[in-house]
Amino acid sequence: MARLTLRNFRSYAELDLEISGAPVVLAGPNGAGKTNILDAISLLSPGRGLRSAKLGEHVRRGPSAPSDALWAVAANVARAGESYDVGTGLTLGPNGGERRAVRLNGAPAQTSAELGELIQMLWLTPAMDRLFIEAASGRRKFLDRLVLGFEAGHARNATRYETAMRERARLLKFGPRDPAWLDGLEAEMTETGIAMAVSRAQTVERLNRALTARGEAGAFPSAQLALAGDTDALLAELGDGAAAALREKLARTRVRDAEAGRTTFGPHLTDLAVRHTQKRADARECSTGEQKALLISIVLADAWELSAAREGHAPLLLLDEIAAHLDAVRRAALFDEILALGAQAWMTGTDIEMFAPLKHKADLFAVADASVRPITE
Repeated sequence: MARLTLRNFRSYAELDLEISGAPVVLAGPNGAGKTNILDAISLLSPGRGLRSAKLGEHVRRGPSAPSDALWAVAANVARAGESYDVGTGLTLGPNGGERRAVRLNGAPAQTSAELGELIQMLWLTPAMDRLFIEAASGRRKFLDRLVLGFEAGHARNATRYETAMRERARLLKFGPRDPAWLDGLEAEMTETGIAMAVSRAQTVERLNRALTARGEAGAFPSAQLALAGDTDALLAELGDGAAAALREKLARTRVRDAEAGRTTFGPHLTDLAVRHTQKRADARECSTGEQKALLISIVLADAWELSAAREGHAPLLLLDEIAAHLDAVRRAALFDEILALGAQAWMTGTDIEMFAPLKHKADLFAVADASVRPITE
């Protein structure tokens, strides 16, 4: 990324940053607006960004800069020797409803999935420090972000699945319970659900190979991943017969799902199990520092795999407060690996001295009160 522009985004009325393409460090006190920049960048990919916020929650509360959108994020990125202008923003639809617009080289894009084909993106945030001990939904989102790097269509499958699942739940609750209509929705859920499960399984297998190859060498522990969910077990057990079995089970559980008010079976309930290889322990049993190290190990393995799959183009890394819970040895190891990857990693922290090894190898910025200035001394 060579340029980033924000308009009316959270704490920023206007922001224009020129970047060299090297790693980026944003240093400043809590509440200065560092994470807002990472949040904006994350919206240049499929999905709802690193905060999973509603579109309207990104609108700046205060005086606004002139703009065609309620908020807007734009960037210039380079891939395979080509330069691309990408952007997204919130606009009002014909009936006044909020609508997310996506643009690629000045022209409207059909979906945000087109950005996913161009920009692969991974992130770690402080909220993810509790990923292994909280609800499965967070681990599922983390897994799906890993999948998206290899399969940009995964987002479309997830959207189609969730849309069909919501409509099925509505019909089961309010009617009419037309069997033909329900059959059609369940067929859509089966097609997209199996595609989601296959993409997840392939990504887990790929990452396990990469993590095994990394082994115990280096500062970060090795991990092994596994899918935990009824749909995933069904897929593994029945193979080609899984689709028919899933469709039959959805039909069979209509009454139960109507009573529960939700779909009680499917890939929307998949969990990701992670084990610390050297300690032979589940990640949830490890210390906070070990859990963060495991997350970093997984993200780095994924980044190397994405780089290999994209002819050396490493993904964009958004690492919020990444130095927390890391000792000096692991911080230095992380910085070295980012530089070896050739990845543009955007890192935030309260203390610029924690990023001292990157002093002449990264773009350093001081952030205070939603203003950003280069650190040159």
